[in-house]
Amino acid sequence: MGLERCWYKRSRWLCLLRPLELLFRSLAARRRQRYREGALKSWTAPVPVIVVGNISVGGTGKSPLVIWLVEYLRQQGYKPGVISRGYRASPPTTPYFVTSGSTATEAGDEPLMIVRRTAVPLVISPDRVAAAKLLLEQSGCDLIISDDGLQHYALNRTLEIAVIDGARGFGNRRCLPEGPLREPVRRLDEVDLVVVNGALPETVVDAGHVEKSFLMTLQPGKLVSLSSGSAVIADQWRGSRQVNAVAAIGNPGRFGKTLETLGFTPQLRRFPDHHHYSESDLSFEQQLPLIMTEKDAVKCDHIKLENGWYLQVDAAMEERFSATLDRLLSRWQPAAQSAE
Repeated sequence: MGLERCWYKRSRWLCLLRPLELLFRSLAARRRQRYREGALKSWTAPVPVIVVGNISVGGTGKSPLVIWLVEYLRQQGYKPGVISRGYRASPPTTPYFVTSGSTATEAGDEPLMIVRRTAVPLVISPDRVAAAKLLLEQSGCDLIISDDGLQHYALNRTLEIAVIDGARGFGNRRCLPEGPLREPVRRLDEVDLVVVNGALPETVVDAGHVEKSFLMTLQPGKLVSLSSGSAVIADQWRGSRQVNAVAAIGNPGRFGKTLETLGFTPQLRRFPDHHHYSESDLSFEQQLPLIMTEKDAVKCDHIKLENGWYLQVDAAMEERFSATLDRLLSRWQPAAQSAE
């Protein structure tokens, strides 16, 4: 967490890491070039593949966008499926088909959250190609959404969508470990769509990506009880407006601000992204209602929380995003033969 704060505060001492950053960029560029030249093999699926990723480490809002895509594409007549790395997951086998009965330990928090929200067929594996093949074999899907994987070049893609945290932008605009970027900002020149979670940062404007950039806002939905499954909108909340809160996401402060806009006064306890909770993590001196993110909630199946709630958050996209997505997908043509 300390290094992450330095990235976004643009601490001067980070320049000491410049030799490592240059090495990282060189190795990443060389690896991608080997895929382009065919020295490393890539696989083309017989269905469209939409990669939703980012060029920075940490959360940017990919999962809400994946959920939006699943629901929207279903409305357009597609049968989407999702693949994911399953970060910090420990499945019994790989690739692994995630179900609503899976645990967060087996499936990873984000894949499990997506499945429980949408019931979409979803497979996790560090090998995206293996995940895609199993998904196609067992689900009958006709479109694949890859949750993350922008840098996983072994899987060819029909469309690339890069998601940016509009509040934090690109930090000091340097690559790892000097900065938060997995690839230089110029990588955005090559993606098909740029989705900005929140206000459009000047860094996107400066890079000349405005025409293909679209605003995504995360709109708070219902508060859902962890014990009963009952739901209530914030305006109808009858409990104390002073609440305990936890967040183990890429930008916990965003969650705290969301609760404040809903009229709550949260005592927010922050944890690292993907943190697995213990009972002591959720124990507060004041016995107040406890509110967490939906991503946190799937990691609390083993903890009894009588007054625990999670806040659903829904992505809202610009209208022109749907039209652009439809137009780009209409260009897809099946490959004559997929490489094995």
